[in-house]
Amino acid sequence: MPRGDKSAYTDKQKRKAAHIEQGYEARGLPEKEAQRRAWATVNKDSGGGNKFGSGRGRPDRAKRG
Repeated sequence: MPRGDKSAYTDKQKRKAAHIEQGYEARGLPEKEAQRRAWATVNKDSGGGNKFGSGRGRPDRAKRG
C-alpha cells in the first residue's frame, strides 16, 4: 500500500477526518495542511487504519490512559 493510501481506514475514520478537515479550513488553513492535520488527529485518536489479527477487533474509540 503506497503512502497516503486511505483504503485501510474505516468509513467512520474517513468521516471523522473529513469533519476535522472542514473545521481547519473554516479557520483559514490551506486545504492540504487541513487534510494533513485531520489525518494526524485521526491516527492519534485511533492508532491508524484497520488492524488485522487476533485481539484487534475492538471498536474505534479514543484510548484511555
